[in-house]
Amino acid sequence: MAKRGAKGSQNVKGRRDACANVRAGRKPGETVSETTLLDFPHCFVCGSQNPTGLHVTFDRDGQRGCRAEYTAGGNHVGWPGLMHGGLLFTLMDEAVAWAVCYAGLRGVTGKAETRFRRPVTVGTRLVITGEVVDHARKAVRARSEIRRADDPSQLVADMDAMIVLTDVSQWENAQPRQ
Repeated sequence: MAKRGAKGSQNVKGRRDACANVRAGRKPGETVSETTLLDFPHCFVCGSQNPTGLHVTFDRDGQRGCRAEYTAGGNHVGWPGLMHGGLLFTLMDEAVAWAVCYAGLRGVTGKAETRFRRPVTVGTRLVITGEVVDHARKAVRARSEIRRADDPSQLVADMDAMIVLTDVSQWENAQPRQ
Protein backbone atom coordinates (compact mmCIF):
# COMPACT_ATOMS: atom_id res chain seq x y z
CA MET A 1 0.00 0.00 0.00
CA ALA A 2 1.16 3.49 -0.79
CA LYS A 3 1.96 5.64 2.20
CA ARG A 4 0.38 9.07 2.61
CA GLY A 5 1.13 11.95 4.89
CA ALA A 6 -1.05 12.96 7.81
CA LYS A 7 -2.45 15.83 5.77
CA GLY A 8 -3.52 13.49 2.93
CA SER A 9 -7.13 14.63 3.05
CA GLN A 10 -5.96 18.03 1.80
CA ASN A 11 -4.21 16.54 -1.24
CA VAL A 12 -6.35 17.43 -4.24
CA LYS A 13 -3.83 17.54 -7.10
CA GLY A 14 -4.02 14.40 -9.17
CA ARG A 15 -6.75 12.69 -7.17
CA ARG A 16 -9.42 10.66 -8.86
CA ASP A 17 -7.37 10.37 -12.10
CA ALA A 18 -9.03 7.16 -13.19
CA CYS A 19 -12.57 8.57 -13.11
CA ALA A 20 -11.58 11.71 -14.97
CA ASN A 21 -9.83 9.74 -17.66
CA VAL A 22 -12.78 7.40 -18.13
CA ARG A 23 -15.24 10.30 -18.28
CA ALA A 24 -13.04 12.17 -20.77
CA GLY A 25 -12.42 9.05 -22.88
CA ARG A 26 -8.69 8.96 -22.11
CA LYS A 27 -6.53 5.85 -22.08
CA PRO A 28 -4.60 4.66 -18.99
CA GLY A 29 -1.51 6.80 -18.52
CA GLU A 30 -3.11 9.92 -20.02
CA THR A 31 -3.80 12.15 -17.05
CA VAL A 32 -5.60 15.39 -16.47
CA SER A 33 -6.52 17.37 -13.38
CA GLU A 34 -9.78 15.90 -12.18
CA THR A 35 -10.89 18.71 -9.96
CA THR A 36 -12.76 20.22 -12.90
CA LEU A 37 -14.09 16.93 -14.27
CA LEU A 38 -15.12 15.03 -11.16
CA ASP A 39 -15.65 16.82 -7.91
CA PHE A 40 -18.29 16.51 -5.22
CA PRO A 41 -17.80 19.80 -3.35
CA HIS A 42 -20.82 19.37 -1.07
CA CYS A 43 -20.45 15.67 -0.24
CA PHE A 44 -20.51 15.12 3.53
CA VAL A 45 -17.45 12.86 3.45
CA CYS A 46 -15.21 14.11 0.62
CA GLY A 47 -16.61 17.55 -0.20
CA SER A 48 -14.10 20.34 0.08
CA GLN A 49 -16.81 23.01 0.30
CA ASN A 50 -19.06 21.34 2.88
CA PRO A 51 -18.55 23.40 6.06
CA THR A 52 -19.76 20.55 8.30
CA GLY A 53 -18.19 17.77 6.22
CA LEU A 54 -15.30 15.45 7.00
CA HIS A 55 -13.06 16.58 4.08
CA VAL A 56 -11.61 13.08 3.53
CA THR A 57 -9.76 12.43 0.26
CA PHE A 58 -9.78 8.91 -1.15
CA ASP A 59 -6.79 8.27 -3.39
CA ARG A 60 -6.38 5.40 -5.83
CA ASP A 61 -4.66 2.39 -4.27
CA GLY A 62 -3.76 -0.28 -6.79
CA GLN A 63 -5.91 -1.27 -9.74
CA ARG A 64 -9.13 -2.00 -7.85
CA GLY A 65 -9.17 0.19 -4.80
CA CYS A 66 -8.76 3.37 -2.83
CA ARG A 67 -7.29 4.53 0.46
CA ALA A 68 -7.78 7.40 2.90
CA GLU A 69 -6.79 8.38 6.41
CA TYR A 70 -8.98 9.97 9.04
CA THR A 71 -8.84 10.93 12.72
CA ALA A 72 -12.12 11.29 14.59
CA GLY A 73 -12.58 14.42 16.61
CA GLY A 74 -14.48 14.94 19.83
CA ASN A 75 -17.60 15.97 17.92
CA HIS A 76 -17.87 12.48 16.32
CA VAL A 77 -18.60 10.48 19.45
CA GLY A 78 -21.36 8.06 20.27
CA TRP A 79 -20.53 6.80 23.74
CA PRO A 80 -18.28 9.23 25.61
CA GLY A 81 -14.77 9.04 24.15
CA LEU A 82 -15.71 6.55 21.40
CA MET A 83 -16.20 7.28 17.72
CA HIS A 84 -19.81 6.83 16.57
CA GLY A 85 -20.40 3.58 14.66
CA GLY A 86 -22.53 5.38 12.10
CA LEU A 87 -19.52 7.46 11.14
CA LEU A 88 -17.43 4.31 10.70
CA PHE A 89 -20.17 2.98 8.41
CA THR A 90 -20.21 6.28 6.49
CA LEU A 91 -16.44 6.17 5.89
CA MET A 92 -16.65 2.58 4.61
CA ASP A 93 -19.62 3.42 2.37
CA GLU A 94 -17.60 6.26 0.86
CA ALA A 95 -14.62 3.94 0.37
CA VAL A 96 -16.63 1.42 -1.66
CA ALA A 97 -18.12 4.28 -3.67
CA TRP A 98 -14.66 5.59 -4.56
CA ALA A 99 -13.39 2.09 -5.39
CA VAL A 100 -16.26 1.75 -7.87
CA CYS A 101 -15.55 5.23 -9.22
CA TYR A 102 -11.88 4.42 -9.73
CA ALA A 103 -13.00 1.35 -11.69
CA GLY A 104 -14.72 3.77 -14.08
CA LEU A 105 -18.25 2.92 -12.92
CA ARG A 106 -21.03 4.82 -11.15
CA GLY A 107 -23.62 3.50 -8.75
CA VAL A 108 -25.30 3.66 -5.38
CA THR A 109 -25.13 1.34 -2.39
CA GLY A 110 -27.92 -1.21 -2.60
CA LYS A 111 -26.89 -3.44 0.28
CA ALA A 112 -24.19 -3.32 2.94
CA GLU A 113 -23.20 -5.77 5.64
CA THR A 114 -21.00 -4.22 8.30
CA ARG A 115 -19.08 -5.74 11.18
CA PHE A 116 -17.80 -3.54 13.97
CA ARG A 117 -14.85 -5.39 15.47
CA ARG A 118 -13.23 -2.96 17.94
CA PRO A 119 -14.22 0.35 19.52
CA VAL A 120 -12.33 3.42 18.29
CA THR A 121 -11.34 6.10 20.76
CA VAL A 122 -11.40 9.75 19.75
CA GLY A 123 -8.03 10.81 18.35
CA THR A 124 -7.19 7.42 16.81
CA ARG A 125 -5.74 7.72 13.30
CA LEU A 126 -7.55 5.35 10.93
CA VAL A 127 -6.78 3.95 7.49
CA ILE A 128 -9.86 3.31 5.34
CA THR A 129 -9.58 1.14 2.23
CA GLY A 130 -12.09 0.08 -0.39
CA GLU A 131 -11.83 -2.31 -3.31
CA VAL A 132 -13.94 -3.79 -6.08
CA VAL A 133 -14.26 -7.54 -5.54
CA ASP A 134 -16.46 -8.55 -8.47
CA HIS A 135 -18.26 -6.81 -11.32
CA ALA A 136 -21.46 -8.05 -12.93
CA ARG A 137 -23.59 -6.34 -15.58
CA LYS A 138 -25.77 -4.28 -13.22
CA ALA A 139 -23.95 -4.49 -9.89
CA VAL A 140 -20.55 -4.48 -8.25
CA ARG A 141 -19.48 -6.31 -5.13
CA ALA A 142 -17.08 -4.17 -3.11
CA ARG A 143 -15.34 -4.42 0.24
CA SER A 144 -14.06 -1.86 2.71
CA GLU A 145 -11.95 -2.07 5.86
CA ILE A 146 -10.92 0.33 8.58
CA ARG A 147 -7.70 -0.34 10.45
CA ARG A 148 -5.67 1.56 13.02
CA ALA A 149 -2.88 3.52 11.33
CA ASP A 150 -0.49 2.85 14.23
CA ASP A 151 -1.17 -0.92 14.17
CA PRO A 152 -2.50 -2.19 10.80
CA SER A 153 -3.12 -5.62 12.32
CA GLN A 154 -5.98 -4.04 14.29
CA LEU A 155 -9.08 -4.39 12.10
CA VAL A 156 -11.66 -1.95 13.47
CA ALA A 157 -14.56 -2.55 11.07
CA ASP A 158 -15.28 -4.05 7.66
CA MET A 159 -18.06 -3.92 5.11
CA ASP A 160 -19.20 -6.05 2.19
CA ALA A 161 -21.41 -4.06 -0.16
CA MET A 162 -23.39 -4.45 -3.33
CA ILE A 163 -23.33 -1.33 -5.48
CA VAL A 164 -26.15 -1.01 -8.01
CA LEU A 165 -24.80 0.52 -11.21
CA THR A 166 -26.84 3.45 -12.47
CA ASP A 167 -26.66 6.73 -14.31
CA VAL A 168 -26.04 9.00 -11.33
CA SER A 169 -26.23 12.13 -13.51
CA GLN A 170 -30.02 11.97 -13.17
CA TRP A 171 -29.61 13.39 -9.65
CA GLU A 172 -27.00 16.06 -10.37
CA ASN A 173 -29.51 18.92 -10.46
CA ALA A 174 -31.92 17.52 -7.90
CA GLN A 175 -33.44 20.08 -5.56
CA PRO A 176 -34.83 19.40 -2.09
CA ARG A 177 -38.60 19.21 -1.85
CA GLN A 178 -40.30 22.30 -0.54
